[in-house]
Amino acid sequence: MKRFVLLDTAAIPGNGGALCLFEYGDDFVIKIQGGNGNQLMNTRTHGSEDALAEIPCKRVAARPQVRVLIGGLGMGFTLASALRQLDQDAEVLVAELVPGVIEWNRGALGAKSGHPLNDPRAQVLNQDVAELLQNQPRGFDAIMLDVDNGPEGLTQKSNSWLYSLEGLKACASALRPAGLLAVWSASADRAFSEKLAKAGFKAEEVQVFAHGNRGTRHTIWVAQKHQR
Repeated sequence: MKRFVLLDTAAIPGNGGALCLFEYGDDFVIKIQGGNGNQLMNTRTHGSEDALAEIPCKRVAARPQVRVLIGGLGMGFTLASALRQLDQDAEVLVAELVPGVIEWNRGALGAKSGHPLNDPRAQVLNQDVAELLQNQPRGFDAIMLDVDNGPEGLTQKSNSWLYSLEGLKACASALRPAGLLAVWSASADRAFSEKLAKAGFKAEEVQVFAHGNRGTRHTIWVAQKHQR
């Protein structure tokens, strides 16, 4: 019988608690320490994490020297998906706030996503994505955000700015003309679609399966910056 085996614990900077990495049979699972036992992510169901990068990166792949930003390394599946879509002259920056998550992806966990951190096009920064995007105006063709459970499912209050109108406007400023913003969420949220429009985006709400073609669905907003 499979059981959860705790492998490591990683503190979230800013007194945000800790993340716990578990082994569960052939899979890995990440949970919040002391939470309700719900999984934040696991290596078995990552279809929506793949789609978070696949959808926008396909649309910008033909541009010269594409540069994209991923907020949240997670289990590396979004990064791996972005690299599959982009040419060899692309640059993929990943902002990950928790140092332990980076180390897990350099270790045994990384094998599940094909060790995307070893790709020379990828660069991971131990930094808050909110700070990074504010310091790079018109720096990216696409930005992909997966730093929490979504606009209405935050596990860390510190992430709320990123989903606010001010945060979304900062994303728009960090995008090149006709750039794309993709946002992952565990659930749909009509108010967030309206907020994207106010921030200067034309957005579509895409429903994708977490695993395979049935069961739990997640939401991805794909929003294009209005050209000016």
